[in-house]
Amino acid sequence: MRRRVGITAGLTGLALVLAGCGGPGGGTPGTDAVAGQVTVFAAASLSGAFDEIAADVEAAHPGVEIEPIRYDGSSTLATQLIEGARADVFASADEANLQRVVDAGLAASPRVFATNRLTLVVPTGNPGDVTGLADLADPDLAVVLCAAEVPCGAASGQLARAAGVTPRVDSYEQNVTAVLTKIATGEADAGLVYVTDAARSDDVETVATVGADDVVNRYPIVALAEARTPAAAAFVDHVLSPAGRAVLERWGFGAP
Repeated sequence: MRRRVGITAGLTGLALVLAGCGGPGGGTPGTDAVAGQVTVFAAASLSGAFDEIAADVEAAHPGVEIEPIRYDGSSTLATQLIEGARADVFASADEANLQRVVDAGLAASPRVFATNRLTLVVPTGNPGDVTGLADLADPDLAVVLCAAEVPCGAASGQLARAAGVTPRVDSYEQNVTAVLTKIATGEADAGLVYVTDAARSDDVETVATVGADDVVNRYPIVALAEARTPAAAAFVDHVLSPAGRAVLERWGFGAP
């Protein structure tokens, strides 16, 4: 967990006052009075960008602490929340999995904050001589994709169907990071990941992926109904702000 130093006595006192007022229901006096710990569940593809945004939120609000963000496949995180896992914010790589959380009565009014698309990736040097999506059907290649219930898996299936390709898959993974890792370590010859993930690895190469621009994932975010602190809304607001969108753009995400 990150540690913050230099919190003033005045802010410490204010945090105690807020606690005495009963937490989120006690009001948030002052423009810089937001305080509390925030637990964020976020799609694995957001890891680099959200780590940076979390640091920015803490810098802007010295009374806020973003706990280490839990990154995983959006379907896995949605299931955990529905089954009772506690979190304050959920950011999904697709709208369908966040809608499951809304339908369970755990959140309302999510907002889309970014978009992403897939690309075909291979290990550095392209040992399998992969040239396009058609090669995903080659039985001599080791192919890895996200599982169908994960947003990157649903998008991969849509992209393959549009291309008329039936991939011969050796391994289905529960998040895009696992797919990227298998490609980067040479355990597989080819796979589909988001362009944002491909850009942050020095151990993979991208291959031209016809049709990828037509398969776009929309990323929504929401403060959960049982959020412990107004700081959850502060995190969401920062993601949606121009500063948050600038961070996301640097990490390769598209505009909502």
